[in-house]
Amino acid sequence: MAEHDPRLELVERLLPVTRFPSREEAEASRWFSPIRVGALELHARTWVPAMVPWRATEEGEVTEGVLAWYRRFAKGEPGAIVVEATGIRDVPSGPLLRIGHDRFLPGLRKLVETVREASGGRTKLFIQLIDFLRIRRRPTREAFLTRFLALDDAYRESVSKLLGHDVPESGLRAALLAMDETQLEQVLRPRDLESYRMGQRQRVTDVDEPEIRELPEVLPKLFADAAARAQEAGFDGVELHAAHAYTLASFLSRHNTRTDGYGGPRENRIRLPLEVARAVRQRVGKGYVVGVRFLGDESIDGGSDVEDAAFFGREFARAGLDFLSISRGGKFEDAKQPRVGHAAYPYTGPSGHECMPTTRIAEPGPFGRNVHLAARIRAVVREAGLQTPVVAAGGIASFWQAEQILERGEADIVAAARQSLADPDWLKKLRLGRGNEVRRCLFTNYCEGLDQAHKPVTCQRWDREFTEGEPDLLLSPDGRRRLTAPPWSP
Repeated sequence: MAEHDPRLELVERLLPVTRFPSREEAEASRWFSPIRVGALELHARTWVPAMVPWRATEEGEVTEGVLAWYRRFAKGEPGAIVVEATGIRDVPSGPLLRIGHDRFLPGLRKLVETVREASGGRTKLFIQLIDFLRIRRRPTREAFLTRFLALDDAYRESVSKLLGHDVPESGLRAALLAMDETQLEQVLRPRDLESYRMGQRQRVTDVDEPEIRELPEVLPKLFADAAARAQEAGFDGVELHAAHAYTLASFLSRHNTRTDGYGGPRENRIRLPLEVARAVRQRVGKGYVVGVRFLGDESIDGGSDVEDAAFFGREFARAGLDFLSISRGGKFEDAKQPRVGHAAYPYTGPSGHECMPTTRIAEPGPFGRNVHLAARIRAVVREAGLQTPVVAAGGIASFWQAEQILERGEADIVAAARQSLADPDWLKKLRLGRGNEVRRCLFTNYCEGLDQAHKPVTCQRWDREFTEGEPDLLLSPDGRRRLTAPPWSP
């Protein structure tokens, strides 16, 4: 891409890099210094957080595309890579990795071997374990009103009252179909109206459903079983996914109003995540790394804020978790309405924009926008006398930016997702004093748009660059994009 691209000029103006570190400066820096995480030592405080690339099979198996994705990051030799959100249940979930059965172990072992070989054994590999509740696609008007909407006498009474005459049970659906949108809005109950407009979505507060009510009984074992498989496959540790729109995060949320001891006050909302953490620790032992990723701020109306997160961080640290990785937003509550036939995506609303801020976001801009959350959590953890490492992320895209975060004591490890996707070699280039060769991220969220469409994720900075005769080149299903960044030789 030409260097005069106005998008690149905007990035350089918002996050100027007047010079790059020399090799000697990089080697002496905090960011490239070692740190202990549980029983492990990372060779550097550089970290590639979990990103979902949509490269697994429909059955959740590791593919050559998955191996190539992680091999490419490993060649940059970060201190740690976290493998994408990997489902702990043995249920269909599309082309997302899964770890809910022993049949996934051979592919996961190959993934571990691939990263070790590509990084020369320098990069530690963690896998993110996730549970998520059911979400359905937005239905057509006819399908919702004729098939999905559960009717009862109360609905018949509401429709009859609105129309001014008695509507028999046999004619109720026809009456609903004949209504305009304003009338439907008056008649449908809030959850049904949401299901009509957004698609039906389970919540942790739906305790009238047995599978939701029993989550506290089920999840600790599911996570522990998954962690044991990760350990058997050779991963250096696991990251419990308690962020964004998913099950453990929903228990932590202020929106969790369960009255069974697992909702309401902070102490109750963290109860199940702590029970999961203890079950995992009991299964894998004290010497195995177990960390957690959670939200520093939900960034939604009535959601948890940084003081909730600081409390959670302190309790996670007291429970013996080995690292605290901090994110922000990415919730269903403020997601944009999906098109008919598509499911809601939790990164399309204001909280999603805070999770993955672009150069178009409001002041102070996207770069390091979420670091203050990690800083507050770390301060409370340290005040409690605990030394658990805190990982900061969100718009990290320069050496000096990361170095200053560490220098100010705002975090112990600095992670970069989109910049690492734009240039998987950028950390090695910086370490070798060749920062002028770094391919900078444009922060347009081109990659996030592909993720939203469930297409293989790539970067606009390199996915149309082709070298004739390049070996082992993998292409997207349409043959128009390369799936990994072009090779770079030190």
